[in-house]
Amino acid sequence: MENTKDLTEHSSRSERKRRDSFGMFDGYDSCSEDTSSSSSSDESEEEVAPLPSSLPIIKNNGQVYTYPDGKSGMATCEMCGMVGVRDAFYSKTKRFCSVSCSRSYSSNSKKASILARLQVTGKPPTKKAKVLQKQPLVAKLAAYAQYQATLQNQAKTKTAAVPVEGFSWGNYINSNSFTAAPVTCFKHAPMGTCWGDISEGVRVEVPNTDCSLPTKVFWIAGIVKLAGYNALLRYEGFENDSSLDFWCNVCGSDIHPVGWCAASGKPLVPPRTIQHKYTNWKAFLVKRLTGAKTLPPDFSQKVSESMQYPFKPSMRVEVVDKTHLCRTRVAIVDSVIGGRLRLVYEESEDKTDDFWCHMYSPLIHHIGWSRSIGHRFKRSDITKKQDGHFDAPPHLFAKVKEVDTSGEWFKEGMKLEAIDPLNLSAICVATIRKVLADGYLMIGIDGSEAADGSDWFCYHATSPSIFPVGFCEINMIELTPPRGYAKLPFKWFDYLREMDSIAAPVKLFNKEVPNHGFHVGMKLEAVDLMEPRLVCVATVTRIIHRLLRIHFDGWEDEYDQWVDCESPDLYPVGWCQLTGYQLQPPAPQTSRDSQSSSSKQKKKAKSQQYKGHKKMTSLQLKEELLDGEEYSFLQGASDQESNGSASYYIKQEP
Repeated sequence: MENTKDLTEHSSRSERKRRDSFGMFDGYDSCSEDTSSSSSSDESEEEVAPLPSSLPIIKNNGQVYTYPDGKSGMATCEMCGMVGVRDAFYSKTKRFCSVSCSRSYSSNSKKASILARLQVTGKPPTKKAKVLQKQPLVAKLAAYAQYQATLQNQAKTKTAAVPVEGFSWGNYINSNSFTAAPVTCFKHAPMGTCWGDISEGVRVEVPNTDCSLPTKVFWIAGIVKLAGYNALLRYEGFENDSSLDFWCNVCGSDIHPVGWCAASGKPLVPPRTIQHKYTNWKAFLVKRLTGAKTLPPDFSQKVSESMQYPFKPSMRVEVVDKTHLCRTRVAIVDSVIGGRLRLVYEESEDKTDDFWCHMYSPLIHHIGWSRSIGHRFKRSDITKKQDGHFDAPPHLFAKVKEVDTSGEWFKEGMKLEAIDPLNLSAICVATIRKVLADGYLMIGIDGSEAADGSDWFCYHATSPSIFPVGFCEINMIELTPPRGYAKLPFKWFDYLREMDSIAAPVKLFNKEVPNHGFHVGMKLEAVDLMEPRLVCVATVTRIIHRLLRIHFDGWEDEYDQWVDCESPDLYPVGWCQLTGYQLQPPAPQTSRDSQSSSSKQKKKAKSQQYKGHKKMTSLQLKEELLDGEEYSFLQGASDQESNGSASYYIKQEP
């Protein structure tokens, strides 16, 4: 009996040692070569089901890429994350892959930054923190990665993916060979300004779904294709076999940088399908990871930080009145999802009279903005703030570019071209109806204005939605003439003479064209601005310098919308999944007659979002005009897909 007991205890200790060694951080060994472990006995252990002894696993022996014979193996650059042969690394300590990384590291003081973040509470250093200060930086990075992983699991922003019944971005892109706009095109979106060089070939640690073990295990995978936030991943060892490729959101909670498993005590297990391919997994991974890159160790922290939004429920703002575009009203922030605000007008007792927009939208302003610039404002019947409501600080709102109005400036009656806020697929003949302070203008669409001016719309002089006379002609965009104007084709020179008016000077318009990165055919998620609570699957179909033509997949072209390349209403593929917002899939493919019928219903529903009783007549007349006449683009070489400024305005003389 004593022998049996001893054997049992010895077996238990051996099994515990094997479990202690699961995971990887800069070190790979095959359990078939060496089953010893240098894990400290006082480390906390998570009870997991024992793994079969025949299963090949990767284990960490407590050193940095050390082979069983004690010779140095591989190392990870502490600056750029590149994995390479340790002997080829720079400096005596072999901490950096090059002289430039060593210098960059010194200048950035990354070590001090990490330790500072570990002790953000301001309390005296804990025992763990004191130990960290004596450990090599690689170990500190591992502990920091584990610390961030704990925060990530607790964060509310890491919600489960929002499923869209019958629609998958991955299947949609794969089956049609689509390309998605990169995350760097969307500066307002999470990680838009700190995406870095995440690209195809980057290695990550992800759950191993090709496994029958009772516990959750992980394996290395490489990015095969990127589509916005989404990445097509392939497990290491599958080579050209795509049978188990899968899509995953790079910013999701299941993707980690190489080294996370070791820091978190998670097991790395090769997929069952390829277990037979290699007997020495250590050598295989060392070869495959040499020169490869992974996610930064603080990637999850950056994701979490980029998803913190300054607007909070109960804040009061001024927002455009959707029933009378010429004025603003007070609204209360009801909820914030991914930076999008659901605003409830202050006088709405049942909270159903709402309006959706992004926190950087030009349609919202701080309390007192309307009075400061001379904009029309609807006073609330509520004489004092309700308990708990407070004014949003002015610094939270998007800033507009300062303009000099002391010299030549816009004047009432000047003509221009503008995107119709009630029909965003059209650029129309327009007139400046009123000049406000701080560079703001009230614009009216010629031929369809309400008698009381309730459909005038406020644009800033630097707005990318207004253009000088001739913009559409030179860029071969169909200009929508005033309703009822008989002299077609429309000629600006004749119209200006008939109206006894002048064109707004070209030099007063915003001619900056950023290096936006969009190309025709790219997929994205876009707000339907005629029903702004909806975020839809969309495609960029035309690019005119900084102006994008957005098409909603599955819908007719008449619902396309002209949007600026820096609009906060455009998002990368996977944004809805990341933030928990509901994505609207493409409309089902139906016959033209059937779609036309549903389109009319949609158009009618959309018009309710913005028009008041007096606007109804003019909008319906617009719709009749569109139904009666075909407006299409003249395709030509004027589609400017190149980024950067360009001379794209024609002379205003005949």
